[in-house]
Amino acid sequence: MRRLALIALLPGCVLVQGCLAKTAYDVVTAPVKVVSKGVDLATTSQSEADENRGREIRKREERLAQLEREYNRQMDDCTDGSRRACNEARDTYAEMQQIIPTIPVEPER
Repeated sequence: MRRLALIALLPGCVLVQGCLAKTAYDVVTAPVKVVSKGVDLATTSQSEADENRGREIRKREERLAQLEREYNRQMDDCTDGSRRACNEARDTYAEMQQIIPTIPVEPER
């Protein structure tokens, strides 16, 4: 009976050793994984920075195009004699002048 119990316990002991070794490995490597994950989250890769910069430039270009359409419409109304449209056109033009320097110029080919 005792032999049978020992034979039954032998595979269990081998399996437990593997679990203990894996747990020990996880405990030892956990601080490194946590720190590396934190560094990865805290830093921005060059490609991410480029994507973000491109996204911001596209937003400014879209806003400038929208302002240009508004400005043209307002100038048409101003030419027709609307004083309010002239004032709005002046404000729109001022906003356009603030955005234009923030948009990079495409090189000519």
